[in-house]
Amino acid sequence: MSHNVHEVRAFDHPGEGRRRAKATPKGRQVDPTASHEIELLLGDRPRRRDLLIEFLHLIQDKYHQISAAHLAALADEMKLSFAEVFETATFYAHFDVVKEGQKDIAPLTIRVCDSLTCAMLGAEQLLQELQNEVGPGIRVVRAPCVGRCDTAPAAEVGHHFVDHATVSNVLAAAKAGDTHAHLPKYVEYDAYVADGGYKLLNRLRSGELSKEELLKALDDASLRGLGGAGFPTGRKWRAVLGEPGPRLMAINGDEGEPGTFKDRYYLETDPHRFLEGMLIGAHVVEASDIYIYIRDEYPAAREILDREIARLPPGGPTLHLRRGAGAYICGEESSLLESIEGKRGLPRHKPPYPFQVGLFGLPTLINNIETLWWVRDIVEKGAEWWKGHGRNDRHGLRSFSVSGRVKNPGVKLAPAGITVRQLIDEFCGGMADGHTFHAYLPGGASGGILPASMDDIPLDFGTLEKYGCFIGSAAVVILSEQDSVKAAALNLMRFFEDESCGQCTPCRVGTQKAAILMQKPVWNRALLDELSQAMRDASICGLGQAASNPLTSVIKYFPEEFVPKEAAE
Repeated sequence: MSHNVHEVRAFDHPGEGRRRAKATPKGRQVDPTASHEIELLLGDRPRRRDLLIEFLHLIQDKYHQISAAHLAALADEMKLSFAEVFETATFYAHFDVVKEGQKDIAPLTIRVCDSLTCAMLGAEQLLQELQNEVGPGIRVVRAPCVGRCDTAPAAEVGHHFVDHATVSNVLAAAKAGDTHAHLPKYVEYDAYVADGGYKLLNRLRSGELSKEELLKALDDASLRGLGGAGFPTGRKWRAVLGEPGPRLMAINGDEGEPGTFKDRYYLETDPHRFLEGMLIGAHVVEASDIYIYIRDEYPAAREILDREIARLPPGGPTLHLRRGAGAYICGEESSLLESIEGKRGLPRHKPPYPFQVGLFGLPTLINNIETLWWVRDIVEKGAEWWKGHGRNDRHGLRSFSVSGRVKNPGVKLAPAGITVRQLIDEFCGGMADGHTFHAYLPGGASGGILPASMDDIPLDFGTLEKYGCFIGSAAVVILSEQDSVKAAALNLMRFFEDESCGQCTPCRVGTQKAAILMQKPVWNRALLDELSQAMRDASICGLGQAASNPLTSVIKYFPEEFVPKEAAE
């Protein structure tokens, strides 16, 4: 059939099937009720992009979950795409996103820590028994390290942590509605000032003490970053000061390394010593704003800081307290910056480094809590006081977070360079009754595992690297002959698999494959070695680069754990 090409053809309207076009635009529509609830919840807070995570916390705290309707309403209120808000909310473990058609989350959540020390002391059995015993309205979930390794096993009922958790004391807290953080006794503002607090800061601000004099004191003491990297503090401050302003400061209080809890201890006992060190650092680098990032697992520390910051006299930089949301990766400095900006905590490629291009694209000083906690003492007492502590030709003090099979676990302030045997015997009361020292982690989850026969190595920066380990944040976990080092390494690898941000393939896939291989009765050591090397060489950040350290150290130092014949793959 021929057709006249010059004839105008008639086309049906796209809505012809229903005789009308769609009444609403494409995409998820904003529910008016949810929109009103979000508007009331946010109040007069500015709708800034960097406050997205704080707003998600508001929703989670109010409704015990985050519905798709609330996400859509929040996106609309902040003039962001739904995808942007959704991907941020689902990145963090502590946001319970409920999609359309899914059941609501139980009003109360109990989290049971399943990281290494808690696992050694019965966390898995506790988790199963709680899941069997709880009634309606309560859910029980596993959680990665919550920073209470010294009181393992630990459980969190709402925001109330139950130390030395049992089925009975956890359920008792839930039944009583005891779901809020319990604040320990700590040095408050008035007591701190009465003991000479903030005099050093005032001397610096008045010009009585120069910046150069203060920096020289830090240099002479050789104070290093105590969050794990060990970078010289004075050099870092000078580097930031050397960049063109404006400048910012960020505090890394996302202490998520399994085995580490020293920052929590200092915040919950003497918070103003940290705050003064922080304000000193901000003054030196001329930072206009300070962003204090505290992990969500430390609700008591956050409340203490909220109270005490409000008591500080006016003047100085503007302080912003930011709340993490259950992501270990945000302890990595560039991931921390991304999270403060209200985004997923994906590590940045370096260079440029944060001291050059940091928070909001500005030069940023990033310090760990304990590092700043020591500034006042070092300057007031002198570098020689600090360097007067130490053993085995090492200098300074170290805050060891000790957990596991020792009689008295906890934060132990000990000389740098002390050996693990000395740490156990002199500071921890020896091994727990009925246990014999078998192995230890010198630097938390990523610091490797060493046998008890290597108990004479000084614990400090630069002493462990030749053994494939490092001290990191000085988290020391002690294992006995009743513990399997293979099981310990698998526990740590599962942690890294769960906490990988997923940005790069070597870490995302490598940790997953390693965990699978490590569950086999016989390890394929050649394949695991190859996989470990790929993770170390090609991962973007330290999580993937160091995740295999426990695995490789077990293979190297514990040959008795392996049968002679390799498994065929």
